[in-house]
Amino acid sequence: MPRRPHPLSRPGRQPGLPEPAPAAPLVALVLALAVALVLCQIPNAGAAPASPATALLAALAGDVRDADGVRYDARDDTGRTMDAAQVAQAPDGSYLAVYHTLLDDGRFHAAVATSTDLRHWQRRHDFGPGTHQASLAHDGRGGYVLAYEKDPRNHIAVRGYEDLAALLAGRARDAYDAPRTLSRCAEGTPAITAVRGDTVELTGHYRANCDTDRQLRATLTGFRTWHAAPDHRLDRALEAWGNSGNIGDRSGVELDGRPVVFIEGQRWRGDFGSWRTYAYDPAGGRADRIGIRTHGGSDAFANPSATLLTAPGGQPALLVSVFIPGEGSAPGEAGQLLYWREL
Repeated sequence: MPRRPHPLSRPGRQPGLPEPAPAAPLVALVLALAVALVLCQIPNAGAAPASPATALLAALAGDVRDADGVRYDARDDTGRTMDAAQVAQAPDGSYLAVYHTLLDDGRFHAAVATSTDLRHWQRRHDFGPGTHQASLAHDGRGGYVLAYEKDPRNHIAVRGYEDLAALLAGRARDAYDAPRTLSRCAEGTPAITAVRGDTVELTGHYRANCDTDRQLRATLTGFRTWHAAPDHRLDRALEAWGNSGNIGDRSGVELDGRPVVFIEGQRWRGDFGSWRTYAYDPAGGRADRIGIRTHGGSDAFANPSATLLTAPGGQPALLVSVFIPGEGSAPGEAGQLLYWREL
């Protein structure tokens, strides 16, 4: 769920989206450098990175100053902040973003926007008050599945759309509001990991003991049957880094032929300046710290996502999206940060 009163205080390539062109030899060089980089970031200095994929994510996402494109404090054309933005690519090559904004009614509103350059965004639909932490996936049949956290009684809501036009108009064909089965207090921050026929696979968080956010995995079948279970293995990987606060938002991407999860961890509960990002290897059950470096030196990062897409210049690229809380921000850098590295 959103964990801050104001911005100043989520899957590998989706089926049906454009396939990025094969990565250039730069990736091999970056991977070699990544191994050395991550060795300096893990508690056991002699240990190897969790996987080649986590090392590659750390190298590609680690230094915003080396990015091929950057947008700090991302906002749509109406001036709304694009907090917790997740970006995907439409079949025609344009870009979609789902995000949320805290409005004057005191509620978070999730929205979808479109762009042709990853810098300028046109808001197309507001999904209403009490919607936030949105995640979008193509369903492989010309339509889209959207998941978001919904309040009151924070829970995960899933909506299905027949096609892009229906999504941009907010005309849902299917709707399901999941029961809270792991926590009586809150479940949310969904990230759609796959859509397989009539089954939607998701990750998310639950408020363990109504106290601290921990990870879950869930499936929704036929927009009727819901099953959720804790992901203790992922929790342990983040707790090993000293994160005693919330373990929250995440997204998956495939790099070097292996899946990797880009995830946030909070060292101390209630301290927004202690949010950091990590690369988790699902196969090995370990995580590497990603020490993101910005132009001004911000040191807190939350709501991470990474997406493989084709950049505006036509090159395959990794798009990274992170939220910079005001408590850990350098001047002028608070808010949503979008940046991409060409491969």
